[in-house]
Amino acid sequence: MTQANLPAVRTEGVWKIFQQEAEEVRAVRDVSVTIERGEFTALAGPSGSGKTTLLNVIGGLTRPTRGRVWVAGQEVSEMSNQALARLRLEQVGFIFQAYNLLPVLTAMENAEFPMLLQGVAADERAARIGELFARTGMAGLEDRRPGKLSGGQQQRVAVVRAVASRPALVLADEPTANLDSASSEALLDVMAELNRDLGVTFVFATHDARVMGRARRLVRMGDGQIDSDETRE
Repeated sequence: MTQANLPAVRTEGVWKIFQQEAEEVRAVRDVSVTIERGEFTALAGPSGSGKTTLLNVIGGLTRPTRGRVWVAGQEVSEMSNQALARLRLEQVGFIFQAYNLLPVLTAMENAEFPMLLQGVAADERAARIGELFARTGMAGLEDRRPGKLSGGQQQRVAVVRAVASRPALVLADEPTANLDSASSEALLDVMAELNRDLGVTFVFATHDARVMGRARRLVRMGDGQIDSDETRE
């Protein structure tokens, strides 16, 4: 099986336990899940259900207490910090609810930053960003800094930044949390289009009913475990 045919994500018996003073918090408990390339999946549940912690474990932002995690066929649970940083740069795109754009950079500069770190040539960076800005309704706003963009526009820049480096997987943590209804729907339209047309794999951590309604696979979590796993057309 070639790397392109391997699942985007596979976890096997993953636990994440935090120590809070004398108390042990089992944020993720024995989770095994496989997410194939091209899926549009929501990890859904209330605050404290473990969805964001699981997303962070998958993305290599925090290490599992025990269990194993693979991203695009590479086992991340035992990687060195340097190897993890390289994997995140090359294989994982991140979208956060707070956008996480650099205020001193333009929309274009923010969007191309991971590709700059990857060593992608300037003309290729410009071509990818140009296509994605056109797709996301951001054409003409390339030179604006984040402070001159609406919340919805900033999140679209974050989506372009996550997708442009062509990762195996895009992880989105509550991407609509800071947006109004119209901006949320428009952002979901954009991500659904990128998933459908470009095959981008999206995994969301969310409690937003709009995101859950759009997901083609809905994994409901509670108390750190998977309560249900439903695939829909």
